[in-house]
Parts: sequence; C-alpha cells; structure tokens
Amino acid sequence: MFGVPHLADFVKAYDVRGIVPDQLSPEVAEAIGAAFAEVVAVPDGAPGIVIGHDMRPSSPELSAAFAAGVTSRGVDVTLIGLCSTDGLYYASGALDLPGAMFTASHNPARYNGIKLCRSAARPVGQDSGLAEIRDLAQWMIGGGSGLARPAGGPGSVTTRDLLGDYAAFLRGLVDLSGSRPLKVVVDAGNGMGGHTVPAVLGTGAGLPALPLEIVPLYFELDGTFPNHEANPLDPANLVDLQAAVREHGADLGLAFDGDADRCFVVDADGEPVSPSAVTGLVAVREIARARAAGDAEVAVVHNVISSAAVAEVVAEQGARPVRTRVGHSFIKAEMARAGAVFGGEHSAHYYFRDFWFADTGMLAAMHVLAALGEQERPLSQLCAEYERYVASGEINSTVDDQAAVVEQVRAWAQVRGARTDELDGLTVSCPEDHQPSWWFNVRASNTEPLLRLNVEAADRETMQHVRDELLALIRSAPDAAQDDPSTRTGDAPSQAQPDPAAGDAS
Repeated sequence: MFGVPHLADFVKAYDVRGIVPDQLSPEVAEAIGAAFAEVVAVPDGAPGIVIGHDMRPSSPELSAAFAAGVTSRGVDVTLIGLCSTDGLYYASGALDLPGAMFTASHNPARYNGIKLCRSAARPVGQDSGLAEIRDLAQWMIGGGSGLARPAGGPGSVTTRDLLGDYAAFLRGLVDLSGSRPLKVVVDAGNGMGGHTVPAVLGTGAGLPALPLEIVPLYFELDGTFPNHEANPLDPANLVDLQAAVREHGADLGLAFDGDADRCFVVDADGEPVSPSAVTGLVAVREIARARAAGDAEVAVVHNVISSAAVAEVVAEQGARPVRTRVGHSFIKAEMARAGAVFGGEHSAHYYFRDFWFADTGMLAAMHVLAALGEQERPLSQLCAEYERYVASGEINSTVDDQAAVVEQVRAWAQVRGARTDELDGLTVSCPEDHQPSWWFNVRASNTEPLLRLNVEAADRETMQHVRDELLALIRSAPDAAQDDPSTRTGDAPSQAQPDPAAGDAS
C-alpha cells in the first residue's frame, strides 16, 4: 500500500524514534499499542498497561492513540499523563504493569517516540519483544486482519496522578533533609525536569521543604525547545547553565534532557563534571548503603567506555566492578544478572537496583546533592578523587567500511604490543609496563556509517598523542571523513554524543 511507513526505519534497537507524522502518526501509534498488548501484556498475564507522555505537542494525541490500540485487545490502560521517563519506570515498578512512555528525549521537536517496558520496568528491546511488536504493527497498518476479538470486550481506561508518589519514593531513597543549605541552578531545557524538579526537590507535590534554593532555568514545558536543545551532553547546551551558576554563586548546576531521565552536573565554577566521576561518586554511596543493609557481596556495572577510574573506585571499596556493553538494555540485563546495586554509563544514564534496575537521573542528582551537602568542600574538590584521567570525549568519523578500518586499528595495536578485547567494538590498552598509561575504544554506530573513538590517558599530552595518531589512521581510509555535527576533539571530560533518533543514548 502506497504511503504506509516502513516501521523498521524508526523502530530502533531499544525504542521507537521517528518524525511526526510522516513516520510516527496516530495510526501507527495505535497499531504499536495493539501489538504491544498482544506481544507483551497478554502473554505476560499483565492486568493492564500504564502510559505516560512528555511535553511535546504530539505526545497527548499519540499516547491516546496507543491507548486505543491497547484497549482494542481487551487490555486495561492507566494513563498517568505528563511525566518523566523515570516517572514512567516508577509507575511500571510500583503498579507492576508494563509501560509505554511517549518521548523523543533529546531529539528535535519534529521527532517523537515510544520507550516500552515490561512490568517492573524490565526493558523491551529488539531481542526482547520489540522486533515482534514492530512486525505485528507493520502487518496491521498494511491492512492485515484476522486477529481474534478479545473475549471480554475492550479494555478500560483510567487516569491516575503519580507525581507525588514518585517524588516521595525518591526522597525515601536519598534523605536530603539534613544537608547544609545549597543553592542549585537547574536547567530543565523546557523538558520534563520542569515538571519533576519542583515536586522532588521543592514543595510542588506537597512534600516538606528541603534545604535547597532552586534557581530555575527554562522550567516552562515546551516541546519546541525555544531556548536550546534538551541534550545536556552537547557542550553548547550547557552554556546558559554555566553562566547562571557563576552569576548566582551557586554550589552546583544540574541539566536534564528532554524526558529528564539523564542528568548532567556542573560545579560551582561552571565546569562540567564527567558522568564517569558522577558514577564513581554515586557508586561509593550505593556500595556503603548496600553494606549497611547487610549485603556481603556488592557489584557495580559500568560500560566499556566509562573511565578506568570507575572500576578502580569500585574495587577500592571492596566491591566488584562489572564491565558491559554500551546501551541501556545491556546495562539493565547485566545489573539483573549480577544483582548489582548500581550502574552508570558515559552518557549520564544512572541505574539503581532499588529503582527496579532502571535509570533515573533525578536519583543520581539527589546523591550528588547529598554527598555535597554532608560536608563543606566544594564539588570540584569532592569529585577530584574520581577524575583521575584525561578523556577525549567521543569522537565520530564517517567510515563506510567500518570493519576494515577496525582491522587497521587492531594491526596498529599489535605492532605496539597493546592488549585488546572485543566486548563492545575494539578496546585497546597500553602494554602493562608502559607509562604513562592509556587506553581507547573504537566501535561502530548501530545506525550510521560512523566509527566512535574514545581515548583516555594518565595525562593530557599522552591522550592527545594517542587520539591524534588514531584519528589520522581512521580518517586516512579513502571513504573516511570527519563527521562535523557530532565530532568532539576537545579535552573535556568524556561526553558522548548519541545517535540522532537512535534511542541508544537517550
């Protein structure tokens, strides 16, 4: 049928992320809702599905269409309305229901998407049901028929406000009531942080006041993003926050992405704190909390391009660092397998066992606030012990024959006697007796002809030398070129640029 969108173009490895309405229309959303009910809710025996949405103009209509698809299959729906992605995960966990969150996270206003989960916020990805949902929905919008009508008739729709419960739950995990007074600038980027921060860190949900003075930036919910993109891992989107922190003499700044599941931190000087340093800081706190609760064996998960400092810090606390592939489905699966108390990614996703192994930037931010508020040092000094190395940040190069270039990099490593592994792409570490130390990872994008390079070293000069030598090798291929929009060649702490519309680092 002419004009039927090809779902494989925008149903990605971890979620749905497409242009509205060319790809993701109400008709498509309804079909995906029906397919989600058939593939996940009905086989799992779930009594219903919970649905939330962000502030994008298309989100209410798309989520309503999805709900219609769900109820058409005899499955009940609970609508929680405006929420952050971690607010949807809270609802899925607290209500023990599969969930759907309508958001395109950091992507431009013309996009929208759907993040899906099973009950208790368990992920749904290509290998855990998303491919089946895509194929069934494609069949439906292509004119397929023949699904039996549900025996009990259509499902019901109820609405519920869980914002206050979500805020109270997070406060129960991190107690900020005893903190020294802190001034905090928060840049919500016109995203869902403007909805959740007043509830969790303020009194917007009727909870007692905390010793925090919140200076708000762009709290107005506006899915057209009139001030800047809601992607705090792009340094251009931190400029306003950095200036406001210095102007107000704040203790720190927090920046949330569009669906407020990621949080980025800047210190009192407006300098970015790397997500790996935040991972180390939160890991120490979560390890201590687990030990206090009687856990003898404690594990913390990190991905292959997190700073080497993360594994060092975890081991120094007597816990076990667990290294895994990049991507939230891998992190969540490994956390569940290892029973890990915490997990962190370079992209500022932070996962907690006590949050159903799901990611929540708000809870990570609360840990940073608590760590800062329980002592007198500035954040820069507090984080110095976790900022042990110099990172290149993620640098992208356009390469058509990615496998051939990776083999050239492997040959480069072998000549130098470097150590290699292939857990995710190719990770190369300097020979054991080499000083100063360095390591790097090069891996192919899942969705674009890009090679992603991350380099870390004991000092800036070594990092720059290794980085430049590798970039010269990678970009010497006939089909290689620098990818200007997403290339980082600075020396800032690692800040990965996610694939547009890929959904793997949202």
